[in-house]
Amino acid sequence: MAEKKQGVNWDLTSYFPSFDGPEMRAFKKKLAADIASIQKKAAKLPPLSARTAGDWEKLILSAENAGTRLGHLFSYVGCLSAAHADNEAYAAEEARLAGLGAEYSKFVVDLLRAFKDAPEKVFSAFVKRPRLKDIAYSLKRTREQARRTMSPAEEKLAADLSVDGFQSWERLYDKISSKLTFEMRWPDGRVETLPISRWRALMADPDRKVGRAAFEGGNRAWSAIEDPCAAALNALSGTRLALNKRRGIKHFLDQSLFGAGIKRSTLDAMYKAVHRNLEPVRDILRAKAAAMGRKGIAFFEREAPLPLKDGKTYTWEEGSAKVEGAFGRVYPALGAFYKDFVAKKRLESEARGGKRPGAFCTGSHLIGEGRVYMTFNGALGDVNTLAHEMGHAWHGHLMRGMRDWATEYPMTLAETASIFGEHILAEGVQGDPSVPEAQKLIMLDEYLTGAAVTILDITVRFEFEKAFHEERAGGEVSAARLKELMAAAQRRIFGDALEPGGEDPMFWASKLHFYRAGVSFYNYPYTFGFLLAATLFRKFKEEGPSFLPKYEAFLRLSGSDTAEGVARRSLGADIGKPEFWETAIKGLAGPLARYRELLDGVKTAA
Repeated sequence: MAEKKQGVNWDLTSYFPSFDGPEMRAFKKKLAADIASIQKKAAKLPPLSARTAGDWEKLILSAENAGTRLGHLFSYVGCLSAAHADNEAYAAEEARLAGLGAEYSKFVVDLLRAFKDAPEKVFSAFVKRPRLKDIAYSLKRTREQARRTMSPAEEKLAADLSVDGFQSWERLYDKISSKLTFEMRWPDGRVETLPISRWRALMADPDRKVGRAAFEGGNRAWSAIEDPCAAALNALSGTRLALNKRRGIKHFLDQSLFGAGIKRSTLDAMYKAVHRNLEPVRDILRAKAAAMGRKGIAFFEREAPLPLKDGKTYTWEEGSAKVEGAFGRVYPALGAFYKDFVAKKRLESEARGGKRPGAFCTGSHLIGEGRVYMTFNGALGDVNTLAHEMGHAWHGHLMRGMRDWATEYPMTLAETASIFGEHILAEGVQGDPSVPEAQKLIMLDEYLTGAAVTILDITVRFEFEKAFHEERAGGEVSAARLKELMAAAQRRIFGDALEPGGEDPMFWASKLHFYRAGVSFYNYPYTFGFLLAATLFRKFKEEGPSFLPKYEAFLRLSGSDTAEGVARRSLGADIGKPEFWETAIKGLAGPLARYRELLDGVKTAA
């Protein structure tokens, strides 16, 4: 008898009846023509003034409409290529869409030019126009971005040089790191050469001997390419610092903070709370280490699960029922949404070959629908991933009917609903008598480990990147010095929860986030999002169902104001104070006490 499949398949026909069918081809043709027309008109139009305001309004409305349609295409093709990673036609279509997206972005260059030197009186009147007031925040951000630009000629030169200069350092890193292999000396004596793509999973193996062997083998490989990695990192930072100076950007954090939608004082308040409360977070790792008869952990094993003997798995029906049940009991509207989402075949979770790894939520504002992608293999972690992605889908659902440019929220707010969804599931699992204690421990271990990583590890990355940029302003930083900065940050933040000699001085080379040309400081928004979501869930526990309208208002506002403004308007909260952030960290005490209780009752593997 054929084995029953794990998971369900989505239906994408509401996007287009078929891939590359007549409807899709006509859609693309019309969109390409519209983008070209918008671009041509914008290039000829003088900057914003009382006389040109009407023309710019028309172009902005046309561009917003084109952007919605472009997003529809990107979402559709992204879904197809993820679910069928071996389909060359889908991969080729993704590449073609990237080109169309680049053409669309040229309109933004002209919009920046239009806004940069427009008189304040003219601009203020412009964003108050009836057809623009709903996207006023987005337009104001565009104007602020414009003020951070060089002359049009210099910006075009920088864009041209970026392809073969700035971005090429990221490509170099990707190329040499993707080809990297390492020697894996297995505990049983076997020696195997493996691709670096296997490295992280092996380091997180429940068998710590396997994890250490992988760590040591991998770092020998990274050490062999430390000089080109250091050159790439120095070039990326040096280019940013030079461009910042030309654009009048005073501090290397300013551009990142602008993208995150927060003030420097808010970031400082969050980190003040973190540094005040490092010990309670370190206690998570100490408890984990004690369960294994140790005093601390090594940095490489910070994401590794407890070596538990329980290996229970769930069928898709069981896992889906847990999510639906937890959502329904705690947040009925979310539970009903999930049930309807599955019934309408908007979820892809089947475990089969040919799919890309990972999970994501996407959607189209054009048709007002979301889609969730994952692969369900039966682990409790897969159930948690489902709850996480459905939180994202709920966020998108609450924004239905809103203007496209009013739904573009920053990374600092992007994970709020997804982590909130995880909290709801955790409540349901911990209170479910049918779930074995070992499974409850596994889930709690995953949550608390994630909390420790998000607070401690991410803070290490932030502290390292900040120290590196400060030194880079005075000249290139050697590979030896990069190792010193990284090891020092790990010891400072992890304290004695890090066992002696447990640092990973090569983490600056192996963490690809440091090498993204398009974004710097791709770290603190994770801590921000985790603590924010945890604080909101705690308020929900205190206030009960009466809190949910505030929470939903928070999500709807997430693309229409700064993070500070969203919190103030929807919750009456001041996230610029350390006390706000301390709520979430102190809230870990309860789960940690439960963790220790479960550890006493559940045996770990030797």
